[in-house]
Amino acid sequence: MDGGRFPFPFRPYHIQERFMEALYAVLDQRKVGIFESPTGTGKSLSLICGALTWMRDFEEKKREEAARLLQDEKRQSNEKEGEKNINSGQEKEKGSSGTTAEPDWVSDFVQKRAEREMVNKLKDEEMKRKRREERLELIRKNAQLKYAMKRKTNDDNDVEKLLQLSKQELTSEEKPQDDEDEGLIVAEYESDEEATPKTRTCDDDDDLEEEHITKIYYCSRTHSQLAQFVHEVQKSPFGSTVSLVNLGSRQNMCVNPDVARLGSLQLINDRCMELQKNKHDKQSKSDSEPKRRRGVAKATCPYSGYEKLMAMRDEVLVKVRDIEQLLQHGRDTHTCPYYSTRIAIPAAQLVVLPYQSLLHAATRKASGIKLKDQIVIIDEAHNLSDTITALHSAEVNGAQICRAHSQLSQYCERYRSRLKAKNLMYIKQILFVLEGLVRTLGGKVGLNPVTQRTESGSELLTINDFLFKAQIDNINLFKVQKYFEKSMISRKLCGFIEKYEGNGVKTNSSSLNKENRHIEGLGRFLQSLQNKPAAPPEQQEAVEDRPIMASPMMLVESFLFALTSSNKDGRVVMDKQECLAQGSIKFLMLNAAVHFAQILKECRAVIIAGGTMQPVADFKEQLLLSAGVSEERIAEFSCGHVIPPENILPMVLCTGPSGQELEFTYQTRDTPQMMQETGRILSNLCNVVPGGIVCFFPSYEYERRILGHWESNGILQRLSAKKKVFQEPKKANQVEQVLSEYSKCIQRYSSNGGGQSGALLFSVVGGKMSEGINFSDDLGRCIVMVGMPYPNIKSPELQEKMAYLDKNMPHVDGRSPGKALVENLCMKAVNQSIGRAIRHCGDYACIVLCDHRYSRSGTQQKLPEWIRSSTVIHSSFGPAFASIRKFFLAKRQTQQL
Repeated sequence: MDGGRFPFPFRPYHIQERFMEALYAVLDQRKVGIFESPTGTGKSLSLICGALTWMRDFEEKKREEAARLLQDEKRQSNEKEGEKNINSGQEKEKGSSGTTAEPDWVSDFVQKRAEREMVNKLKDEEMKRKRREERLELIRKNAQLKYAMKRKTNDDNDVEKLLQLSKQELTSEEKPQDDEDEGLIVAEYESDEEATPKTRTCDDDDDLEEEHITKIYYCSRTHSQLAQFVHEVQKSPFGSTVSLVNLGSRQNMCVNPDVARLGSLQLINDRCMELQKNKHDKQSKSDSEPKRRRGVAKATCPYSGYEKLMAMRDEVLVKVRDIEQLLQHGRDTHTCPYYSTRIAIPAAQLVVLPYQSLLHAATRKASGIKLKDQIVIIDEAHNLSDTITALHSAEVNGAQICRAHSQLSQYCERYRSRLKAKNLMYIKQILFVLEGLVRTLGGKVGLNPVTQRTESGSELLTINDFLFKAQIDNINLFKVQKYFEKSMISRKLCGFIEKYEGNGVKTNSSSLNKENRHIEGLGRFLQSLQNKPAAPPEQQEAVEDRPIMASPMMLVESFLFALTSSNKDGRVVMDKQECLAQGSIKFLMLNAAVHFAQILKECRAVIIAGGTMQPVADFKEQLLLSAGVSEERIAEFSCGHVIPPENILPMVLCTGPSGQELEFTYQTRDTPQMMQETGRILSNLCNVVPGGIVCFFPSYEYERRILGHWESNGILQRLSAKKKVFQEPKKANQVEQVLSEYSKCIQRYSSNGGGQSGALLFSVVGGKMSEGINFSDDLGRCIVMVGMPYPNIKSPELQEKMAYLDKNMPHVDGRSPGKALVENLCMKAVNQSIGRAIRHCGDYACIVLCDHRYSRSGTQQKLPEWIRSSTVIHSSFGPAFASIRKFFLAKRQTQQL
């Protein structure tokens, strides 16, 4: 059905039409838009239809403009031909007049040069567009068409380059040898200052890559959210015409069973790139040594053939598929979906990808993503600042540093005679840096990190102070980081350990000199970590590397990369524990705007969307204005919910049934009176609320304490008699099972009635059920928020973040930006949790905020407008309980009519 100027699968709500109009304007005016549309209001469809309508119109305008310019150029060319014939006679009459004036044709050439260049570019673009559309149309009409691939040699370079973007310069110029260890040894290294200049123009990269058409990059937090978005695209009016590419990690998209079964993301990445490297090595050897005897053939991936990838690329572009459908197509055709989707990016109109692929510059480059003059839509963006901060932070613990030092020491000892002097120099520098990192945690390398006792405590330092403390301030970390990238020492080390972990890790003692003897013992110890050590269980859990097979040197490399990426905006947190292995060093990024600025600068427009974006003020200040975006470029849009006002009953409960004031501060929330009053509130709610009640606690620790108190006092048993009690699991893989049982229990009540009136689910703010899970209809008729989930104010990271904001951000109305951050973190978490209940226009629910502090006007302003406008503050429990009973009684009577 048509939704006015916007094609829509059904008649859109009025707020959806407003959303699409505002979105269209932001895209057209090259702005940055903050869009808030509550979950259940059709936000995804509004984004799809609004953005793709703009793209359709934009492309149409481009085609019309191109046709007009080409027509003008043709007309002017005809006119000039006539003028040339007339002027030729006049020039002969003038002869050599001796004038120094510039000829008219020269000035005319200069004036028209830019226009001619534009016309030539348009001709080229039009020809490419027609070729692309004809090819895709051919495939659409004949899905089984076997597309014959006959291209020039430089087209091979195009795909090979894209295949290698995941890791620059995968291929190294190693001389072919029969030695099976040759691939583990780092190639001869030259720093940038010493390297011989290459005769290569800066345009070489562009020549090898297909030109990127105007496109929309849509990203969200999880693969399930991305899959849901793709399904909405498939149902939309654009589902049959848009070229959509779905990006994912190798772990999610690999169809090679020998690689996919490795499980770990790091191992899958390593193995995939090794197979690609073997493929390129094999091709280069076959070209250079056609007749020479070759050694044992190295394994290559049978799913990454050139013709297969190109054929699947076109299949990807002509039909919208989610990840599961891509995987099935890849298995059916024995083709790699991971690389096929990446080489389809340039010709795609809509690219769907997870947060990290877009927000992290190195990952963006590795994926072949170019943002210049493109559209970016970031959905579920309520925690965007925290996400960017987390992506650019890094942490490594004492056990991992010790393992990295041990492994690199053994690697160096084994290949010392075969490593060039420059490699040995940098390896020794890395070992020295690792010793310094362990030193900051109060330990020493070469000794068992589990048995080393250190003085516990936390310390937060600037990067320069940390380098001085580690005594590595004399090391040029930028050169060391460059060595990591160019030599791929972490990857070589990973292959070395994988090959020799059974015996090579315990290097033959006869080959060790006296000063390196301790490495053998440490190697045995570290090997024992993988064979279930005899350490106490609590230490085993704390020390284990997660996953144990991940290369510890890669974690160290990430940490050093973070250290070299920022100085003023970064801090280092040293968390010392009694055991060296449990201690950790963390790089903390304080200013997310530093990394978001490039996206904002390059893109034509950026859309930041979410169900609950409140509070917006600090978001704008810390992420947009700090990144250099002008106030005029920022546009805000917020809409109400599609439900009628009578379908929601939000309230602030200031006192409990016995008159106890509700204030869940750290000082009062653990008192028996407060815990018992909370139990009385839930017990009363269970009497009148049908279906499911979801109760959110501020932390796992408080949930544990209050449930323990209720169990010892019989409150939990009384609650269980009214509703079956469920608790949020601690393990993520158990969430589906708990939700399924919770849902079945409520369905049984809805259909059969019986003794229990539904179910009661205890959850935690910021936990596994506070985001991304829908408690629609009877699954969530009442949401109870116990207390205010303020973050731990004593956390060194939070204190430093507050101090940084107080120093660098403006104080609004005399309020400290640091204190505002704490309040906003709390209310963002609350808004995410209470937004779980209302999911569609016919839904209804009650929201109970149990803490008198919610009645403060400043706190009320941070609630979403569609909740705030209906919120009632109750100073006593009686009227509140009466309104809840009346609310559900009215809904039951309405359903019976």
